[in-house]
Formats: sequence, C-alpha cells, structure tokens
Amino acid sequence: MEEYLDSSNRLWGRDLTPSVWTMRARSLNSVLSLVFLLFFLLITGLGLFGIDRLREFNRVSADVRDMWLPSTRLIGDLNNFTSDYRAAEGRYLLSSNHESGLSKREIESLGQAVGRAQRDYESLRQSPASAELYGKFKENWTSYQNVLNRVLQLYETGQTAEAINLYRTESQSAYDAASDSLELVTRLNIESANAASYEADVAYRHSSSLILLAMGIAALLIMGVLFYVKRFISMPLLELADGMRRLAGNDTDIEIRGNDRIDEIGEMARALGVFRANAIELMLSQRSLSQQASMLEERLAEEQRLNQLQLDFVSMASHEFRTPLTIIDGQAQRLAKTAHGPASADVAERAGKIRKAVLRITTVIDKLINSSRLVDGEAQLYFHPLEIDLRVILDEVCHIHGDIAAQANINQRLGPVPLPILGDGKLLFQMFSNIISNALKYSPDGSPIEIIAEIEGDKIAVAVRDRGMGIPQKDLAHIFDRYNRGSNVSGIVGTGVGLYLVKIVAELHGGSVDVESAEEKGSCFAVRLPLSRAIDKRADSSRSKLSAAEPGEL
Repeated sequence: MEEYLDSSNRLWGRDLTPSVWTMRARSLNSVLSLVFLLFFLLITGLGLFGIDRLREFNRVSADVRDMWLPSTRLIGDLNNFTSDYRAAEGRYLLSSNHESGLSKREIESLGQAVGRAQRDYESLRQSPASAELYGKFKENWTSYQNVLNRVLQLYETGQTAEAINLYRTESQSAYDAASDSLELVTRLNIESANAASYEADVAYRHSSSLILLAMGIAALLIMGVLFYVKRFISMPLLELADGMRRLAGNDTDIEIRGNDRIDEIGEMARALGVFRANAIELMLSQRSLSQQASMLEERLAEEQRLNQLQLDFVSMASHEFRTPLTIIDGQAQRLAKTAHGPASADVAERAGKIRKAVLRITTVIDKLINSSRLVDGEAQLYFHPLEIDLRVILDEVCHIHGDIAAQANINQRLGPVPLPILGDGKLLFQMFSNIISNALKYSPDGSPIEIIAEIEGDKIAVAVRDRGMGIPQKDLAHIFDRYNRGSNVSGIVGTGVGLYLVKIVAELHGGSVDVESAEEKGSCFAVRLPLSRAIDKRADSSRSKLSAAEPGEL
C-alpha cells in the first residue's frame, strides 16, 4: 500500500510535470477550442462561399425575373391590345347608329389599355437594342393613331365611304408598320430571355459544383477532427470512466493508462491512481469502523436502558414525594381548623401558605410525570378520553394558579353553558396549565390574564391572552418545537418543552393550537378542540333555557 502511494506521489512530482506554456498548449481546453474554432471557420467560410455563389446566381436570375419575364408579359399585352384595337376600329365603321357609341367607348378603353402597357414597359430596364426597336414601334403606333383619328372624324361627319377607304389603305399600312415593329420587339425579347435563362442555368450548375466541392472538403476535415477527438480524447475518457465505475464497485484491480500525458486526461489518470490508493486504504479502515459501530450499538442500548431507569426514577421519586406532601397538607388543614384565639388568623395564614407550597410542589410533580410520559414515551398509551365539561377543567386550572401565584390577575369568561368534550382530563389540565403558567411567567406581576371559552360551530375555542413581553415574529414558526424558546427569554428559567406538550395534547384530542403575538404587547394562544356530540343535547338544553329566560333572571 505504501509503495503504491509513493509511486503515485512520484507520478505527480516527477519531471512529467510540464511547463505552464506546454500545459496550456496541450490542454484539452486549448485543443477543443481549436477544434471549435476550426468548425466555426469552416462553417463560416462554407456559408460565405455559398452566399457568394448564390449572389451570382441571383444576379443572373434577377435579369430573368425582373426584366425579361415582365417585359415578355407586357409585350404580349401590347400584341393583344393593339390587335383588339384594330378590330374595334373596323367594328366601329361597320356599326349602326345605336351601336356606334359602344364601339367608340371600346376604342377609347383599348387605347387606354395600350397606353398603360406602354408606360409599364417603359418603366422596365431594357437593353439598347430592345429600346431602339421599341422606339420604332412607338413611332409607328403614334402614326397609326393619327390616321385613326382622321378615320373617326370622317365617319362622325357622315363621310362613311371616305372613312372606310382611308381605313383600308393608309390606316392599314400604318397598323402593319406598327405591328411589324412590335413583332421585332417581341422576337428580340424572347431571344434575350432565352439567353438569360441559359446563363442562369450555367451559373446554377457552376455554383452547385463549387458548393459540393467545398462540402466534400469540409466533410473530410470534419472526419479528421472526429477521428482525432475519438482517438485521443473520447476513448481515454471512456477508459477512465470505466476505471472509476469499477473502483466505485470496490474493484481495485484496474489498469490506469495515460499517466504520462501532459493534459487534463493525464491529470485525471494520476488522480484516479490516488483514488485507487485511497480506496484500498478505505477498505482497510472499514474493518475498524465496523468494530466501532458495534461498540456504538452497545452504548446506545445502554443509553436507552439508562433513559428508562431515569423515567422509572421520576415515577418512584414522585410517588415518594406525594406521601409526605399529603401528610403535610393534612396537618396544615387540621392546624387551620383547630386554630382559636387571638393568634388564629396568623396560624390560618401560615397554614394557607403551607398548603399553597404543597400545591405548588404537587403541581410541579404532576407536570414532571406527564411531561416525561408524553415527550419521551408513546403519547397514545396515556390518553384516556371521557365525557367531561371543559369549563370545569378551565375553572380548576385558573383557581389553582390563582392560589399558587398571589399576584396573579386571572379573568375568566367561560360562558354560562357547558363545554362538552370527549377528552382526557389530566392531559387537558396539563395543557391549559402550561399555557396559563407561561402567561403568568412572562407577564409583569398583576398584569391581567384573560381566559375566554366559547363554542364555534362544531368546535370549542379557548383563548388565553396576556399582556406580557410577547414572542418575536421570527420565533413564531418554531415556538411549538421541542426545546425551542423565544429569543427574548434568555434570562427566564425554562426548558422549551411546555408548548411542545401543548401541541401534542391538542393533536391527541383532534384539535389544534395557534398563537398570535407581538413583542412588548403580549400573546394570545388559541386552542380549538372538537365538540363532543355525545353530550351536545345537554349543552343545547342549557342554551335553550338561557335563551328562554328573562333578562332579569340571568
């Protein structure tokens, strides 16, 4: 084991450790950065090259799209409109009087269509040859329209024969000249469009060939990079991962390669060697740990036995304390009853103080026993519910605390009707005793403590309100946790178990406990317990009697 650790240390410390510059140059970070940079430059270059080729192809195809296709369409429109125009001229000359108006409007409409087509065509980019031929057509068409206007004037003045003769001779010649020149424009446009289409096809094939060549070169480069990554990065990492997985399964018989590499993979290989040494050392130490665990189990069993002895001692000591306390209380009662004479008042007062002291000690013993049973034992084992009136429990708690603390100012508002509940009287007494005891402990002497009980639907709500120091807002969320106390009561004796017991008892009875508090203003603890339906009828009867009574009778 020590020999392997020494060899691992030598791997870390010998001259294999590279210089900072060499380490930076050969590190995976640098290699992967170069790979990603190569990919980026490759993709960027391929994209720019493709864009350049597409731009060239787009330039050639733009001529077809933006010039030759629109010009071909417009020349076709001119051919159609001019032939229709000539036909409309003939129909006008042959039409009757009531049809001549329609024919005249047709000529005007076609003339406007020819004019729009001419304007659209003239707005297009044209080659010099096409522009020259189109200018010839425009000149011939203007001559034809001049002759047409003369024909129309003759016809409209009633010289029909002269108009028809002019239509057949001079007008026909002018139209033929315009038609022939338009035919030349059409032929030239078709030839130019075909030439542009061929040029676009050649540009497309040339661009496609260059792009495919660039893609082939890029594919070869990518394959080379992937081979390098797999051979020198991926496979070594997989081998290291397999070694780690086997090492995690306590298999220390593994072969570690790459110790002599001067990059991160070499560092991981050397670290894996150290992990292997640590795993061997850990396996050796587990044997001693298992022995220590066995010893801890024995100590835990002993601790549990001592805890049980402590509980038994509390129960025994409480029983032993009760016997002399009962005797003392009985003697104090007899002393108070037999006191006569001038000193009787003083004797009775002293006997009352003795009884209060006995009551205080008895209450402490009861709290100690109940707290030990509920907090450290199974609470359900000590839960014995009976049908009781919660008013009686609350009244008893208030009187006992009033007797124990002479400065107590406890105000009860328990209402005139019974508060039926199915519960354990001892546990309920303990719960409300803890709440009222805290209210007295954390309030100034003589400060009023209010106990309010009322029925809310199917629950009994009991509120204990004081005007003491209150609980900080940050402590409210954990005030019912075991051993938790407010951060502002460090100078007051307490264990932090009382409110934890309150929560346990409330939940045992199917109820809940909540608190509202503010520092220097006091606290209000609200306990809600389910109303007992078994004795609801008596409560309803009492409420009915109270409702039926006259105000003066209450």
